[in-house]
Amino acid sequence: MSKAEKTRQFIIEKTAALFNRKGYTSTSLSDITKATGLTKGSIYGNFENRDEVAIEVYKYNAGMLRKNLSDAFTQEFLTASDRLYAFVTFYRTSWPSVFKHGGCPIMNAATESDDTFPALKSQVQRSFENWEKALSDIIRSGQENDEFRGEINPEEYASLFLMLIEGGILLSKTTGNENHLNLALDRISGLITKEIKQNPL
Repeated sequence: MSKAEKTRQFIIEKTAALFNRKGYTSTSLSDITKATGLTKGSIYGNFENRDEVAIEVYKYNAGMLRKNLSDAFTQEFLTASDRLYAFVTFYRTSWPSVFKHGGCPIMNAATESDDTFPALKSQVQRSFENWEKALSDIIRSGQENDEFRGEINPEEYASLFLMLIEGGILLSKTTGNENHLNLALDRISGLITKEIKQNPL
C-alpha cells in the first residue's frame, strides 16, 4: 500500500466504530479529526468530503460483517442445514459485543440514509441484496441435494430471515433486551427445522 492508501485505511478503521455509534449523517469532520488525531487538511487530502469518508467507512463496516458471516457458514464440511444453523449461532453469540459498538452497521445506515443520503442508501441496498443472495444460494444448494424441500422459495425464506434478524436487532438495541433477538433467532431455527428441511422433527 502507498502512504496515501495507508492513511485512508487508517482514517477508515479509526472512525468505523464512531460512525456506527454516532451515525453516518451525524458524525462531523471535527469528530473525525478528534478520532484520528489528523488535521482537517489531512482528511480532505485523502477524501473529497465528509460524505466520502462515511461511504468508505460503511463499506468497511459492512464488509467486516459480511466476512464474519461468511466465515460462519461457508466451511466445506458443513451441510446446507448446518450453514443455516451456523447463521443463527453467529447472531446468538456475536451480537452482545456488536451492540456495545453501536449495533448492526447495515440497519443503522438503512434507517439514516432512507431520504437524506442517497449514495449511502444505494450501498445499503446492495448489502441487503448480497446478504439475501448468500442465504438463498444456501437454501437452493440444499434443494439440489434433496436436503431441503423442493417446493419452497429460497428468496422468500432468505428475505424472511433478514426481516426477523433486523427486527430483532432493532428491538433489542432499542430496549436493551436481547430476548427480542433471541426470539427471532428461535423462530428462524424453527423455520429451518419444520418448513425447510425435508424431514422435519
